[in-house]
Amino acid sequence: MSPLAPTSEQELLIRARLLAGQSLGELAAQASRTVPQDLKRDKGWVGQLIEWHLGASAGSKPVPDFEHLGIELKTIPISHQGTPLESTFVCVAPLIGLHGLQWQQSHICHKLKKVLWVPVEGERDIPLAERCIGNPLLWTPSEIEEQQLRHDWEELMDLIVLGHIEQITARYGEVLQLRPKGMNGQALTDAYGPNGSRIRTRPRGFYLKKHFTQALLNAYFQTN
Repeated sequence: MSPLAPTSEQELLIRARLLAGQSLGELAAQASRTVPQDLKRDKGWVGQLIEWHLGASAGSKPVPDFEHLGIELKTIPISHQGTPLESTFVCVAPLIGLHGLQWQQSHICHKLKKVLWVPVEGERDIPLAERCIGNPLLWTPSEIEEQQLRHDWEELMDLIVLGHIEQITARYGEVLQLRPKGMNGQALTDAYGPNGSRIRTRPRGFYLKKHFTQALLNAYFQTN
């Protein structure tokens, strides 16, 4: 039986702090789950395990993981030096039906209003079961951070609406990038083409760039 959802922000933070120092193997055993050999085919396994322990209830719904608290959960794999090892997936990007969509109403804005970051050792030389959980960080974007995110989002959405989806690379954006999302190129979805017609393309996802999440971790651990 999974833990009940936390009833307050403070309860959620206490639960997350209790996970710090424990290994993924220990947490998997407590949840009666098998540790996969690696994450190549189970990329979401770590996040799902942490969700279980913390009582997240949103599942795959397009809402924050702790919907009643308005808090999103993001695990972040870190190196031996404490730096993020990869960009962080936020949500799938909408590619059609975008008329009148504003930042404040966007899915990504709601996802990033408040985030519980849980660092996890991610170096490949550490067996998955032995990787440990770090101290959590509850983050709300500052005014400057939100301006950066909004600016990148608006520029990327303009390119999508103008039919330039296939020209967008991961280099676009200061802190936010748009990248193909999916295991392979077989899954396709509708998007706008250069002449306004519908085309079929790979789904895209919004990702936070590594230097952005690195700055979050630096700011937190320098003041705590």
